[in-house]
Amino acid sequence: MRTHRAVRQIVTAAVATLTLLLSVRSGAENLSGYSGAELYQRFCASCHGLRGLGDGPVADSLKVMVPDLTRIAKRHGATFPAEQIRRIIDGRTVRPPHGTREMPVWGYEFRSAGASDQASAVSADELVGRLLDYVRSMQKK
Repeated sequence: MRTHRAVRQIVTAAVATLTLLLSVRSGAENLSGYSGAELYQRFCASCHGLRGLGDGPVADSLKVMVPDLTRIAKRHGATFPAEQIRRIIDGRTVRPPHGTREMPVWGYEFRSAGASDQASAVSADELVGRLLDYVRSMQKK
């Protein structure tokens, strides 16, 4: 029974990740108008949960504990480490003690996310910034 459960969890995680990645690629031209909250809902909530508590529907199927995003500042002495979080989101920082990277690298995916109309295109850095600002807004006092 445990083997079946483990296989089901792996398949669930793989399907969720694949669905996210395909939705990014197929809908990339629409991301330029997304707010930070909308980016979070589309790319983060499946693992981190709607409120950022680490309790998304995919969280239980992962090998690692999904962090509570609402307590980032608290874990860093009441200061939100914006640049550190930006580097985690965009893929520049991988934490070796945590093993392989479980979280998708959204910076790479966002590079193709500008609008098809160059005049309204936004950079990957701007999209990551919107997402970063939203995560900052989730911090518990």
